[in-house]
Amino acid sequence: MLNILEIIIPSAIFFAAPLIFTALGGVFSERSGVVNIGLEGLMVIGAFTGVVFNLTFADQFGQFTPWLAMLVAMVVASIFSLMHAVAAISLRADQVVSGVAINFLALGLSLFLVKMWYGKGQTDQVQVGFDKIDIPILSKIPVIGPILFSNGYLPSYLAIVLAFVVWYIIYKTPFGLRLRAVGEHPMAADTMGINVAKMRYIAVMLSGALAGIGGSIYATIISRDFSHATISGQGFMALAAMIFGKWHPLGAMGAALFFGFAQSLSIVGQAIPFLKNVPTVYLLILPYALTILALTGFIGRADAPKALGTPYVKGKR
Repeated sequence: MLNILEIIIPSAIFFAAPLIFTALGGVFSERSGVVNIGLEGLMVIGAFTGVVFNLTFADQFGQFTPWLAMLVAMVVASIFSLMHAVAAISLRADQVVSGVAINFLALGLSLFLVKMWYGKGQTDQVQVGFDKIDIPILSKIPVIGPILFSNGYLPSYLAIVLAFVVWYIIYKTPFGLRLRAVGEHPMAADTMGINVAKMRYIAVMLSGALAGIGGSIYATIISRDFSHATISGQGFMALAAMIFGKWHPLGAMGAALFFGFAQSLSIVGQAIPFLKNVPTVYLLILPYALTILALTGFIGRADAPKALGTPYVKGKR
């Protein structure tokens, strides 16, 4: 049993990491009152940027390449998210339609550039990725050390730490209070001198930055290249994790770990004795089926921020 857990748990954590980063980005955006269906597209941009940067500069930066690629993906995706921010906040467009447009634009633009630069439908394979590590001291703890803190990727542990950091920012800092205020009652926030548009712009750009990191990590660790199928629903899973987690950073992290576990079974399931005879196709559809079941079971009980999806017009109720 212990051997099975040593296979499943580290795999679940690293599959969950991109979802955690992206779901936390969604929490920032939607807590401010801006629906962000475009998380999938922002992950696509992050994956594309991360892989292209890695392939281009691996010789110059060596082992630092994936980390730098992650930072560049973060910046590019946050800038890309500005299109959604302008449409949703300044132009007061329908936020769902704007997010869907971001998804289509991100995939179309990235595939066009891949075809133009590489002459085929996908990039080359990334050769320099993140190394697996054992967390010092913690990996030596009997039983849980080998399961939780051994043979993992550093970005996976950073994602979990970041969830607690985001919780602290949103619930324990003045910035977080202002963010929640513009998502719950923007007029009251405006009356108190909070710049509603500025807070929402910052939140949407943070969602882009974190989704970009998520996409870059997914492409670098899991797919190791970029094609039309690199990001195939992970952004929507992150969105589901955010809703399943009731727009709370730690809830979103827990839901992302749940979905990451489902994704990991589709990969390592054949190595687990009691899943060995289950047809692979069932394991592949498991994450998506669980996403639907989770949302149908819990979305009715999850209270979204009251001003979510409602453009704010100064002085208008």
